[in-house]
Amino acid sequence: MKRLTKTFALLILCAGFSAAQESGVGVGIIVGEPTGISTKIWTSHTNAVDIGLGWSNGDWYWMRMGNGYWQYVNDTYVHFHADYLWHSFDAIHSQERFPLYYGVGMTIHSGQASPYNWLGVRGTFGIEWLPRRVPIDVFLEIVPTLQLAPFSDFGFNAGLGTRFYF
Repeated sequence: MKRLTKTFALLILCAGFSAAQESGVGVGIIVGEPTGISTKIWTSHTNAVDIGLGWSNGDWYWMRMGNGYWQYVNDTYVHFHADYLWHSFDAIHSQERFPLYYGVGMTIHSGQASPYNWLGVRGTFGIEWLPRRVPIDVFLEIVPTLQLAPFSDFGFNAGLGTRFYF
């Protein structure tokens, strides 16, 4: 009888998680540029706030010396971003849920090399897989960035990640 009760409780719990990705809070990882922790907080059925904290071991940047040249900076820096996202659940017709999403946000980089202490804005474009029976999501995103301070520059971030929803 105890085993049947535990099984029934587990089924009810899993059924409650079946749509949990469209509400609540998800926490997981993102791999790419940056690599780190990703959190998603749903504010409605189609909107969410995405927050990330990551790190990198180096990046290309334009160094203005003489005629200028590309230089690789082997400097670890911390990356923080926050984006407001809109999701389109009707863009891809499938038995599974694959919403496309887009958003706008801000980013802060902080590192030991002076060019990597900067503030910028981001535009986020991605696709997400929301399995029906498991409280996770899997996402792939491309993020153009516009560095605003201390000087202007344009770049891209990209990442693949997954989050577990509570």
